[in-house]
Amino acid sequence: MAKRVGIEVSLAIGEVVKLANADVVAAYPITPQTHIVEHLAELVANGELDAQYIPVESEHSAMSACLGSSAVGARTFTATAGQGLELMHEVLYVASAMRLPMVMAVANRALSAPLSVWGDQSDAMAVRDTGWIQLFVENGQETVDNVLCAFRISEDPRVLLPVMVHLDGFYISHVIEPVVFPEQSQVDQFLPPFKYPVPLHPDKPVTMGAFAMPVIYSEAKKAQEVHLEAAKGVILECWKEFGKLFGRNYSPVERYHSDDARVLLLTVGGFSETAMTAVDKMRGEGKGVGLVRLRLWRPFPFAELRQAVKNAETLVVLDRAISFGGPGGPICSEVKAALYGEDKRPRVVGFVGGLGGRDITPAGFEEIINKGIEISQKGSDQEFEIYGVRE
Repeated sequence: MAKRVGIEVSLAIGEVVKLANADVVAAYPITPQTHIVEHLAELVANGELDAQYIPVESEHSAMSACLGSSAVGARTFTATAGQGLELMHEVLYVASAMRLPMVMAVANRALSAPLSVWGDQSDAMAVRDTGWIQLFVENGQETVDNVLCAFRISEDPRVLLPVMVHLDGFYISHVIEPVVFPEQSQVDQFLPPFKYPVPLHPDKPVTMGAFAMPVIYSEAKKAQEVHLEAAKGVILECWKEFGKLFGRNYSPVERYHSDDARVLLLTVGGFSETAMTAVDKMRGEGKGVGLVRLRLWRPFPFAELRQAVKNAETLVVLDRAISFGGPGGPICSEVKAALYGEDKRPRVVGFVGGLGGRDITPAGFEEIINKGIEISQKGSDQEFEIYGVRE
């Protein structure tokens, strides 16, 4: 029988990695991710998880170790945050291009400078083109569920791609929440043993990551793109089966009071729950406002997004990262690109907020929505606004 436990979300991630029977954990500590791998180190040291824990000298080394462990067919997990994710950056491309399954929890953190240990999504956006599947969660239960799903998705023979699960640093990672953990037998039913089809082995040598001349490089990248796009079908299939088995359902784009809303707010991650409070209040005042939440970032859910916003007049997009010198926020720019050419589409207004861990209250979300409506009605050419900046 599943058990409900009050637990810090970082520790809950360690517990679900144990339930997934991970074989290798390679990691380096960095705030606000450290509690995840500290707990996993304890589980391994205490004999509760039969795995190899590899303490390394940097995040670059952690990801490099994960390449090797995945390549020999070991179920592999790591975690990082902010600057650590950036130190991994060059190796992330290798993991996806070589189709090495692994799961990484990212406790999202603002990037320097100035130095900040607090959360936003600038680290997640900086690695959006590395070829990884990227999922966002909003609370502890979603984190546990989607780490489990990430192993299933990553290791599916039709996918064989690495997966990042993004959770807000501190706002989610360090919060104690009631979390329902499945029984080991349920996990074993949902997550089959990992069998990598072409593992490295001295008895059957294979070449991995070979040098590519220009005559083949473009074809290799095209194949990688086609394969990542095709993974979406497996992701949907996984979430559907998870819902049947555990009673909690996930979608690439999730809606809240959006069907009859003329104005929609789009959010990603943990701030979505605060935004729901603002939407409830505004609807109680008779305002036609709804919420759309993006869960699947890569591969991008074009069809689901278009369907979710097709009846709206205004779409207010909140980014928690800046695309410097560009059109504001990376999510907003991709939303605009996804809707370009559609006969029926809302006017998109972008905001950047919650940077460096700055909070956005329900009243703040109301202000963002109202300001977005005002900009939309004026037909302003303003590309985006940074919310909460003191003049």
